[in-house]
Amino acid sequence: MTHATPIRREARTGHLDLALHLAASGLPVLPLRAGKGPFGNCPACTDNACGGRPNMKTPGPCLCPRPCHAWAAAATAPAILSSAAWAAAWRRAGAVAYHPGGAEVTVVDLDNAAAVDWARATLPATRTVTTTRGEHWIYRGAMRSVNGVRDGVDIKSTMSYARWLGPGTGTMTDVPTAVHQLVEEKPAVRPAPRSIAVPAPAGGGKCPHRSPAYLERGIAMAEQRITAAQSGVHSTVYRTFLAVLSAHGPCGCLTEAHIGRLFTAAQSKGESPRHCTDAWSNALTALGM
Repeated sequence: MTHATPIRREARTGHLDLALHLAASGLPVLPLRAGKGPFGNCPACTDNACGGRPNMKTPGPCLCPRPCHAWAAAATAPAILSSAAWAAAWRRAGAVAYHPGGAEVTVVDLDNAAAVDWARATLPATRTVTTTRGEHWIYRGAMRSVNGVRDGVDIKSTMSYARWLGPGTGTMTDVPTAVHQLVEEKPAVRPAPRSIAVPAPAGGGKCPHRSPAYLERGIAMAEQRITAAQSGVHSTVYRTFLAVLSAHGPCGCLTEAHIGRLFTAAQSKGESPRHCTDAWSNALTALGM
């Protein structure tokens, strides 16, 4: 995240220009509403019509071709950011946000003066950005995102977004052990992955996914998608899990063996078991399962 002098524009028409500037340096970006909430970046999800999750940290239960909410929508490709599908969001945007995990960084969000004092006494110096209520301390390296690891302290990295408030000051350093410990001490909210038990198709019809060839092809394609990822592995894993659950979850076809294959593919790309569990659980929740 090495950026030139920030482009500061108050007019909303400048948000896309800023986003393109940041994306050119490899920062995945997205538009935010004036109230700091993200947009649903497809027609079906405009104004949250699909009923997306309230905290918008994961996509809502919509059936879009791809996740379109919050961090999952963050992009670096100018063609995506400047597309007609995003035009209305940029016109109405109140700010620009970015996906820290997609940029392989972690933001320690310090929400009050006491939290800032704690960080200064506990954490190694790194790049800092002043916020409306405290500071963002930005470290090199991605990790699991957890809110409320201590009073006034949130960790924002994978499956999260942070508002762009400028490049900050100071030299970025690696995520310290103290931050990892805070996250590890915070129990995961979601349960471990499990086989999916849902009602049989209405009317007792035969599930089309019971065909071994159909299901095998779907799992194999998902494994290939994950292992072929050259960047944005966290996002690729989540989106693949979401796609598999969308296609095969409602019929109850997936087994522990299928889930294990997907987790193995993700771990071969450097994902930890906990990251896999979080991504799978978040996908289940996003689809209302």
